Amino acid sequence: MSNILSLNSIAPKKLIRGENAWVKGKQLIPLICRIPIIIGRSKSTLHIREYIKSDLHKLGIKAITSELKYDCCELDIDRIKTHSQNNNCDAVIAIGGGKALDSGKLLADRLCMPCITIPTSASTCAGWTALSNIYSPKGAFIRDEILKSCPELLIFDHTFVKQAPTRTLASGIGDALAKWYEASSTCISSSDGLVQQAVQMARILRDQIFIDGAEAIQNPNSDAWTRVAEGCALTAGLIGGLGGSQCRTAAAHALHNGLTQIESSKQSLHGEIVCFGILVQLNLEKICKKNQLASQTIKQLFEFMQKIGLPQNLKELGLEEINTNQLKEACIFACKDSSDIHKLPFEVNANMLLKALITTKEKDSISILQKALEK
Repeated sequence: MSNILSLNSIAPKKLIRGENAWVKGKQLIPLICRIPIIIGRSKSTLHIREYIKSDLHKLGIKAITSELKYDCCELDIDRIKTHSQNNNCDAVIAIGGGKALDSGKLLADRLCMPCITIPTSASTCAGWTALSNIYSPKGAFIRDEILKSCPELLIFDHTFVKQAPTRTLASGIGDALAKWYEASSTCISSSDGLVQQAVQMARILRDQIFIDGAEAIQNPNSDAWTRVAEGCALTAGLIGGLGGSQCRTAAAHALHNGLTQIESSKQSLHGEIVCFGILVQLNLEKICKKNQLASQTIKQLFEFMQKIGLPQNLKELGLEEINTNQLKEACIFACKDSSDIHKLPFEVNANMLLKALITTKEKDSISILQKALEK
């Protein structure tokens, strides 16, 4: 094994999870801060933010609030950073989905303050990680930024998370599944024990999701829901923390980043695009490595996606009206030199990715893409 030093931010300092986790978790906040700034965005979770602020005031915590306007965007970060400094805030409490949590972590990192994350869905593992994805005001991926540490406290309250639309859990499932499909490809030859163990955790998480995923979607009061929701929001983050950058993303996320460059009337969720990207990555393996087992894997994943209602083609992702130039630009962006797609154990370029997109097993996707290429 190499003697190169590795620095991993593995997990939040403290995690509280379960029904009404907030009731216990809020008791820890006075030990962390006195004037936190609460940030969030969605109108559907405004009542949760107001409830949390009210509870904090009862504990003598003077919480300041600021609403996000964009998806983890520098414009928001700069504006709220000034607002926080003007109010002498000493911590950030981020409440919401993945992009709101990423915004809170990024803001706290820039201000050198502790961050408390309170997910209101299980759509990503953003509440756990020392990483933020940064987007343009129009929602196009720009870059990811590694942060100095994971959050100080993560409160995963099942009561809050169960209020989210079922679609968000399906999206979280798609994102969590990518941990296995991407890491098992990029880390296949790693001799690092922690990386190997993280990959095996990703395999176990995949199996758990295949076993419990459909029931979790159908019954939010089941044990299956708990296992799947916590797997998506917590375990997936632990896998990335333990395995480090080697064990994080590959083609599925790279394709997501490329497709966000295309303006669309329909706003697809992060995990929805990523899960479609898994299909494309598997097809890349089939084309570039002549891996015939990939066909069976695509069939298995496709059937599971169908079962839980994940988008299976570009039309369902809101990208039906794409044209040739947009598609090519998305592939070029996904394959730029700094992209994690190059962690795959074979050469990939924009033309190869384009071919994998065109021939991915779903007739609707194929016909849409072929029409685009004919324009």
